[in-house]
Amino acid sequence: SQVSFEEESQNPPAVGHWKPLMPSKGDKEEAESGCQDAGGVQEPQSTEQLNVSRLRSSSVEIREKGSEFLRDELHKAQKELKLKDKECERLSKVREQLEQELEELTASLFEEAHKMVREANTKQAAAEKQLREARGKIDMLQAEVTALKTLVITSTPSSPNRELHPQLQSPSKAGFRKGHGRNKSTSSAMVSAASQSVAPEPVSRECKEVDSILFAEFQAWKESPTLDKSCSFLDRIYREDVGPCLDFTKQELSELVRVAVEQNTLTIEPVASQTVPVGKVAAEECGGPKKCALSGLPRTCKHRIMLGDSGSYYYISPSCRARITAVCNFFTYIRYIQQGLVRQDVELMYWEVMRLRREMSLAKLGFYPSEM
Repeated sequence: SQVSFEEESQNPPAVGHWKPLMPSKGDKEEAESGCQDAGGVQEPQSTEQLNVSRLRSSSVEIREKGSEFLRDELHKAQKELKLKDKECERLSKVREQLEQELEELTASLFEEAHKMVREANTKQAAAEKQLREARGKIDMLQAEVTALKTLVITSTPSSPNRELHPQLQSPSKAGFRKGHGRNKSTSSAMVSAASQSVAPEPVSRECKEVDSILFAEFQAWKESPTLDKSCSFLDRIYREDVGPCLDFTKQELSELVRVAVEQNTLTIEPVASQTVPVGKVAAEECGGPKKCALSGLPRTCKHRIMLGDSGSYYYISPSCRARITAVCNFFTYIRYIQQGLVRQDVELMYWEVMRLRREMSLAKLGFYPSEM
């Protein structure tokens, strides 16, 4: 029966061969008459037809349910396909967006890299230019240091250099070197004793004796030279010489001058009689050709000073100029010692420091050369 069911499911019956499951009344009569005529042979045939009809109805029902199930599965598959299509479309848009962002990022990175390369080339060119300028300045400064070193080393109290001490030269040569031009405080050593001293007697005629306390302080400072005023050597000189020498009537300006001298930013230059005060401060503060800015007294001012790069000039009298120059000469010499430019015996350096201290004391007391 199973084989017949499969054959029936594969080969559906043709139209016009359906036979009723339940025979009608006429059929029953015919069947009964047929049965009576056949003598009982027809009864097994009707039972077999009934079974076949039942199988055919079952196959139709199964076919309908299978069709309905397949339609449901088809609908589900179509829905899933639509969802997959939407997901694919969304992923495609995301991919396009990522590709666009990647292209923009790549372009911006290349642009930034080119910009950095240009800036690096510019900075390299500027650095090379500064290096060349610095090397030129170094060569110039080395030449100046060599010249100054030669002058300082060859000038000692026992054997002074006549180039640094014009008062030891003949009157004609000394007169030729009278006065000096615009110079920084670092250059003041070039006119140290010549512009400050009051024609002392020859060194060979002086009687000198080393003070043990002062010499010990200088030796201790010489072991580790510094410009820190806290050490005993410089502390004494600040109290006894530098402070009193730079103590002018105008206290505020005096403090600025002291700081400029310590920082090596003071400029002294001669002025013509027609020069008009130039600067950022008032004319009364700057003084003038007939008034000293430091003392506040009416004096003929032949020089003026500038503190750093402020552009402000202050007119000073010859006495004030002598006091400032004496302090500048002292600081210049101890800077040379600190930088190792002075190669002398410790005692000779000590006496040179004492000579510079004497110049500061004389300038404080009002003694200065007439050519100032």
